[in-house]
Amino acid sequence: MGINNIPYKHCSYSCIYCQLGRTTYLEITRSVFFSTSEIVKEVLKTLSRISKDKVDYITFVPDGEPTLDINLGRTVNALKKEVSIPIAVLTNGSLLFRDDVKQDLYIADLVSIKIDACSENIFKKINRPHPRLRLEDVLQGILDFSKSYKGELITETMIIDSINDSIDELTKIARFISRLNPYKAYVAIPIRPPAENWVKPASEQSICLAYHVFSRHISKVELLIRSEGEEFGRISSDPIRDFLSIVTVHPMRLRQAFYFLSRAGLDPEAVLSKLIEDDEVVIVSYLNDKFIIRKFT
Repeated sequence: MGINNIPYKHCSYSCIYCQLGRTTYLEITRSVFFSTSEIVKEVLKTLSRISKDKVDYITFVPDGEPTLDINLGRTVNALKKEVSIPIAVLTNGSLLFRDDVKQDLYIADLVSIKIDACSENIFKKINRPHPRLRLEDVLQGILDFSKSYKGELITETMIIDSINDSIDELTKIARFISRLNPYKAYVAIPIRPPAENWVKPASEQSICLAYHVFSRHISKVELLIRSEGEEFGRISSDPIRDFLSIVTVHPMRLRQAFYFLSRAGLDPEAVLSKLIEDDEVVIVSYLNDKFIIRKFT
């Protein structure tokens, strides 16, 4: 179950492949966005509509960088007092040079960190960070965090054609990740519409190279290069809300949307037509496929 603790789109990066588009508010100052009580209330409300034993993790996976939320640690602690479900945070790791951010993430059960580059010039090309961020500080913060973190640490590296798919850069990334001793390292490609339409997934040859290079340095490596199956999320008593929550942070293929809405006993064509008419969602094309994405403007 996902928690969106950051409004669209406050982030420390403006990644060229981001499925949510370009960053509107590029920032590194932590702020209050939503109150802890408000988030906990919404989580408990959602859990009351579904079976708790079907929720593997309560995951902070917002419309921006979750550690920009200055209440993140307080909210994780509050949730742990209410439920026994593990807490996960998906972060780009850019603020882990800060001690307060480290402390907030130490209490999470799982932390996933994005590491797309280990060269400053490539870092700037692919992640387009806030101008005050230096890759050296970012990587050192991630490394320091990994040394003290007691939970499950995983990494995700997005491979982009002609950007970070050289053997030199892949080797640098793999060697750095190996120092983190992660539970698992994921190698991914953009399979959803990216922020920049010129972005292309790495070739099959580059993906194989990345897997080979990573596997030489890291014990557990997996690829994230295929679309999900038709089983896309569980449905509560409010399927339209569930659907909109999913496509807000995770563009859904048109066939998946039809299947999801059909499972809820709804007419997919009628529902999607109404949502498009109401400016709630849009349909975009990418890599010979059609996706449903939440409309923000």
